[in-house]
Order: sequence, then C-alpha cells, then structure tokens
Amino acid sequence: MLKSMTGFGSSTQESNGLTVSAELKTLNSKFLDIYCRIPRTFSDKEVELRNLLTQRLERGKVELSLNINRTTDLRPGVSVNRPLVEAYLNDLRQTAHGMLLDVPDADLFKLALQQPNAFNTEAATVGETSESDWEVVHQTVLEAIRKCDEFRTQEGRALETKFGEYIQSISDRLAQIEEQDVKRIPAVRERVRNMVTELLISDEFDQNRFEQELIYYIEKFDISEEKVRLKNHLSYFLEVLATEEANGKKLNFIAQEIGREINTIGSKANDAAIQRHVVQMKDELEKIKEQTMNVI
Repeated sequence: MLKSMTGFGSSTQESNGLTVSAELKTLNSKFLDIYCRIPRTFSDKEVELRNLLTQRLERGKVELSLNINRTTDLRPGVSVNRPLVEAYLNDLRQTAHGMLLDVPDADLFKLALQQPNAFNTEAATVGETSESDWEVVHQTVLEAIRKCDEFRTQEGRALETKFGEYIQSISDRLAQIEEQDVKRIPAVRERVRNMVTELLISDEFDQNRFEQELIYYIEKFDISEEKVRLKNHLSYFLEVLATEEANGKKLNFIAQEIGREINTIGSKANDAAIQRHVVQMKDELEKIKEQTMNVI
C-alpha cells in the first residue's frame, strides 16, 4: 500500500487543568527531517518525541507544533513587593507630615507603587511538570500522528489510482506504436532492398561490407526487443504497486527503466508517427517520476 509523504494531523486533549494541542505537518523529502516546536518545560522530552515520529512516519519533512496551557495553579508574572512598598509609603507619609502637607494615603500609595523595585517580576509558569502531564502530551502527539498517517494513506490511494492511469496511458501508446510498426516495416524493408541493390551493382562490391551494413540496418531499425522489455517493465510497475513493499524509491527505479526503453524506441524507429507517441509516453512518464518523489 502506498503512502504519500504529504500529510496533516492535529489533536487537542484536556486533563487535570492541562490543555495540550499538537499539530503535525509532513512534506516530501529525500530523508526524514524533523523539526519540533515545543514549550521549554518539555524540552527534555524532545528526544523521545523525535524517536516517536521516526518510528511512525518513516520519511519526509516533519514539523511538530506543540502548545500547552494550564488553567490551574498559575502564578502571576508580576507581584507587589509589599515590604518595600510599605516602607516607601511610611517614608512618604512622614515626609508629607514634616512638610505640613495634608496628602491622602491613597495618593501616597499610588506614588509608592511608582518607586524603584516596587514590583517583583518573574516569568509566568505552569509549575512543575509531572508524569501525568507528560502522559497527556504523549497521547495527544500519538493521536496527531495517527491522523497524519491516515491522511498519508488516503493520499497514497489517490496516487495509486493516478499511477495506474499513467501506466495505462503508456500501454495504450505502446499498442499504437505496435500497430504503426507493422506499417513501418515494409518501408524499412524497401529502403534496405534499395541499398542492397546499389551494393550489388556496384563495381566495388564487398561481401563483408554488405553483411555488416545489413546487420547494422536491421539492428538500427528493429524495435521488437524494446517493445517487449517496455511491456514487461509496465507490468512489473503495476505488480510492485499492488504489493505491501511498494515504495517511492523502487517505483522510481522501474520508471527509469521504462524511460530507457521509450528513449530507445524513439531513437531507433525513425518514424514520425511513432515519435509522436514516444513524446506522449515521455509526458506520462514524467508525471510518474514526479509523483514517486512524494511516495514514502
């Protein structure tokens, strides 16, 4: 069964005041290339997450985004430095009293809050992570991977259908080439006969040269072997496509062999009608090669 390297999966789970969202995107790549965006509180789990992605996704460019929010046990990022603010307030009150100023405590309090170091600043945190927190993260990522893999499988089915259509199109062109080859052979035969006649009436007739020329033209114009090999390669492509071991690299190798036979037919046929079919076969083959680059 084919799997595409293009995929997407997301999952969100909540447990014990913890909300975890995982988003997974995959694209085609020659190798497995993993990029993780995870909160610093779980940075020690990055290796484990990478191993999980490696085991499940095999190949491609993989991007994992993980967002974690806790709705309980939050500490504020900024807190009032109460002892210092109280000291500022007493000092301001004594100063106003010494200057015989009647300033309300509310105004003095606002002024005290504006003094240096009146607030303690610390990063907001979700507190210590626990095994139960990691279990929620782990299950969320697994669900995202499952959905991504399901997406890849669906894309693989679509690719499998496309491959079948491309191979069928090449097979149809090959059948048309075989029909045209029957018409081409008499013309080739007449051409060779004329060449033989010229050699026979020549005063410089050379038996060895005659045999060499004859073999040369027979080999040059005959495409029987290429047609047979091309037909076998097309059948083999479909056979591999139907197996569990089908993968992009193997299909690409077979496509290269198909391309060699098509090119040889085009170069040996020396026939305008066959050349047109060859061009169309090459067009279908390029589509196959392009799509095999997106298969795991």
